[in-house]
Amino acid sequence: MEKLHGILKFMICVGLITAFLGCAGTDKRESTGEYVDDSVITTKVKAAIFDEPSLKLLQINVETFKGVVQLSGFVDSAKSIQKAGEVARGVKGVVSVKNDLVIK
Repeated sequence: MEKLHGILKFMICVGLITAFLGCAGTDKRESTGEYVDDSVITTKVKAAIFDEPSLKLLQINVETFKGVVQLSGFVDSAKSIQKAGEVARGVKGVVSVKNDLVIK
């Protein structure tokens, strides 16, 4: 019975270690914590862009990976491209901004 109990403890430990390693990030894949952080950054950038009167009505898509924000979509002027980049850079947690906005 004690041997069975020891084997059971060992198997539980292996299972927990495997679960924790499955949450770890790599160069191409975010960890669970990083994914949540990036989701928060994305939401904050979208809100900041929406709160900016000159950008409110434009179609700007926001994606974040490891703190790097990518802006894409169409805007009406070069000034809007610049303003969207400035707004995104001003959000806490943003490491850098890749601005792929295009004038329509």
